[in-house]
Amino acid sequence: MAESERVVVSSRAERKALEKEKILQRESQRNAFKEVSKILKKQESERTEEDLDTLRQHQDTVKELCNRQNRRTVLKRKQEELFDNAEDLKAKVKQLAEAIRQAQHLVVYTGAGISTAASIPDYRGPNGVWTQLQKGRSVSASDLSEAEPTVTHMCIRMLHKENLIQHVVSQNCDGLHLRSGLPRHSLSELHGNMFIEVCTSCSPARECIRLFDVTERTALHRHGTGRSCGDCGSELRDTIVHFGERGILEQPLNWKGAAEAAKQADVILCLGSSLKVLKKYACLWAMNRPANKRPKLYIVNLQWTPKDDLAALKVHGKCDDVMHLLMKELDIPIPVYHRAEDPIFTLATPLKPDEEASHTRKQLLPAALVDSLQHLEPSPLGAGVQGGWFGKGYNKGKKKLAR
Repeated sequence: MAESERVVVSSRAERKALEKEKILQRESQRNAFKEVSKILKKQESERTEEDLDTLRQHQDTVKELCNRQNRRTVLKRKQEELFDNAEDLKAKVKQLAEAIRQAQHLVVYTGAGISTAASIPDYRGPNGVWTQLQKGRSVSASDLSEAEPTVTHMCIRMLHKENLIQHVVSQNCDGLHLRSGLPRHSLSELHGNMFIEVCTSCSPARECIRLFDVTERTALHRHGTGRSCGDCGSELRDTIVHFGERGILEQPLNWKGAAEAAKQADVILCLGSSLKVLKKYACLWAMNRPANKRPKLYIVNLQWTPKDDLAALKVHGKCDDVMHLLMKELDIPIPVYHRAEDPIFTLATPLKPDEEASHTRKQLLPAALVDSLQHLEPSPLGAGVQGGWFGKGYNKGKKKLAR
């Protein structure tokens, strides 16, 4: 009995000694990192013999700190926005126009960069949502009801009408492609649409298009909107696909249409997307084909993307500026967005009388009603409303930052 007690005491003492040794080792490593980091910040001519001796003693630490600095430099370079000069931009747009003319099946992939002109923030730009959160800054609120299709949205719709674009795959949830007049069968909204709620209990799923952001009460893994299906009475849900979720809805995601378009594509044009999410979807890049048989890739983006090295052409310019030049080169007029022609007003499902108070989001108004209200004094709105589909992400980002 005494022998077994001595063994227990001995093993406990050994564990404590080992833990103490690890603590002292970590403390020593931290001190070494601080000391070496301080020396590396000095100019080489200012380093003393004692400094050089310290660097020789901690070569692994020097290597690790140098690697970290290189990674920071590369990351900073990737986040920088580059602009082609006017001459280069025109030359690149001519090359892009020729590729569009020659394309047999052109597919367009769009990201948040095509909606910044509509005052909807992007994610990874210098003033993007995630960029600001990473810097510990607050993100300004945005009233999404004020957004309207941009020049780029209207150009895409026109190019589709001219049969130069066959399909559009969008990561955006703002519904602006739909509102531009682009036919739904030619659109895949992979991350959902803020104006659409669905009943998944009905077969096929019943869809309701609304004139307001339906995501007010929804979030990650919580998609119920609080309204009910007019057919079966089940709770409606939004269509948003958050980070960490897998989109399984047939519409408006339309993965089938996106995959089929990618199979037929001979040219892919990426507009305003960092491609950091899209690159993960192998079916969109024809990766099952030999490299020389894959679609030619054209990218319009101000920042680095992980597909740059594979692109036939990279254009560093704002999407609206590039599309202005492109349409001029193709000799195609740019249509102007008119609220009176916005298809969302004919597609929308009216709320039931008992659902009028089911949301507090500002509602889209038809052009005729907007005109009739212009003589009224505007009501003080204060700060804009944060949209549920990216507004919820603000708080998540802040919580992660605080940890």
